[in-house]
Formats: sequence, structure tokens, C-alpha cells
Amino acid sequence: MTEALSRRQLAGVPLVGRPRIMGIVNVTPDSFYDGGRLPTVDAALMHCRALAEEGADFIDIGAESSRPGHTPISATEELARLMPVLRRFVAENATPVSVDTTKAAVAAAAVAAGARIINDIWGLQGDPDMARVAAEHGVPVIAMHNRPGADAAIDILADMRDFFARTLDIAARAGIARTDIVLDPGIGFGKTPQQNLVVLRHLAELRDHFGLPMLVGASRKSFIGHIVSTVPDERLPGTLAAHVIAAAAGCEIVRVHDVVAHVQALSVADAIAKAQSS
Repeated sequence: MTEALSRRQLAGVPLVGRPRIMGIVNVTPDSFYDGGRLPTVDAALMHCRALAEEGADFIDIGAESSRPGHTPISATEELARLMPVLRRFVAENATPVSVDTTKAAVAAAAVAAGARIINDIWGLQGDPDMARVAAEHGVPVIAMHNRPGADAAIDILADMRDFFARTLDIAARAGIARTDIVLDPGIGFGKTPQQNLVVLRHLAELRDHFGLPMLVGASRKSFIGHIVSTVPDERLPGTLAAHVIAAAAGCEIVRVHDVVAHVQALSVADAIAKAQSS
């Protein structure tokens, strides 16, 4: 087992047993599922508290939508949405917070305000200062695979291996410890519906190739609707199926909208996996 896997912790949370649960909090008007549902700081803060009480091991706060076709916003606007919620939550709650951002300036301000993890959907390959910020602040990074668009003709697993190799090289050159990196295969980002299924089918292979912990975020995403015609509000059963499969593949973290359902589903899956005949 590699050092990164043997260490098995993120921001002080041990990554053992069932996957740890990262609760999603989007303080955005346009996210694909929950955009606009938390229109005030108080509403967002109450949601953070509720997810922590329900059993979330981490809270992931994002202030800019990353859905297809989203309208980019400035760092100033992103910080105006993010910081009031982040500051108040970390002041009252010990649950580690990750900041979901593609901007190094936003990540730096969030970490200075108490965020303990940087969640970068461009895997340190978007903003050239992101790796430096993570290294200078000594915080771990969740590095996601991404592409500008889907291409059905490519070998998506080979593309991911090449992408993550570049990410790890950037991290090493910046001085980020390998034990401070979690990989995210980027379900729903730059992939066809079929490629998302291929990635989920081969999670164990990808995880073992790099010897690093893995986060999977399939929550209510559109590939589920391509299998069974549904809108995001109807995709919790499909989400649970995808995340239980990820758990069986060894995935250490799942990023979810629905914490209570995942605590139960993953606890049962873990108990079954550990059951021994008498």
C-alpha cells in the first residue's frame, strides 16, 4: 500500500470504513440541482448546520456554478457569496470545510478564513496559481479530472491517467505533499453518459493506478437520467446505486446532496462487506 493510501485521512478525518460523506452547499442561483434554494446567508448557514448534524464528515461550499452553460462570475462576486457563510460556519462548527472553486484568489481567501481543503474541478490545471496557494497554506487538494467538452471518440480512462499525471507533476513542483491529494474522476464533467458509466465501472483500477484516495460525486447528475428518464429531483435512488458501487471499489469519499440517505446506504453496504459467517 502506498504512503498516501496508508495515511488515509483528509483534514484530520480518517478515511476508513465506509466512505466519508461530503455534504454539498451551493450558494449559487444557477447550480443544476439546488441553485437558488439557499438565497440568504442564514438559509445557507442553516443548511450547513443540518448537513453536519445529519452526519456529513465534510461540508463543501461553492459559490460559482460549474454546470454546463453556466455564466462565469468574478472572484469578487464569488467571495461576496462565499465568505459570509464560510466565516460563520467555521466559527461555530468543527466539521472541516472545503471550498469548491477554480480561482486561486478565492481559495486563498477561503483558507485564510478557515476552510481546510481546496476542491478544484480543474485539478490544478486551471488557475496557474492554485497549486502555489495550496502549498503555501499547507492544505490538501481534491483534484478533479475535467475536459473542455465531451468526446465520444477518446479512451476516457487513458485521458484521465494522462490528466492526473500532469496534476501530480504540478503538485510535486509546487511542493504539495502526495499525501495531501485526493483524486476525483469528475463524473458529469467533459464526459458522455457512456463514459461516465465506464469511469464508475473502473474506479478501483484508477484508484490503484495512482495509489491515492478517491472522491466520487455522482449526486443527481444527468447520466442517471440517461439510464432512467428522470429530473434531478427524482435521482436519489440512482445516486445511491452509483455511490454504493463506488464504495465497493474502495472510494474513500462521496460528495452528496442527501446526507441522511447516504449514511444509511453506505453503512449497510459497509456492514455487508465486513460480514463473516459464524
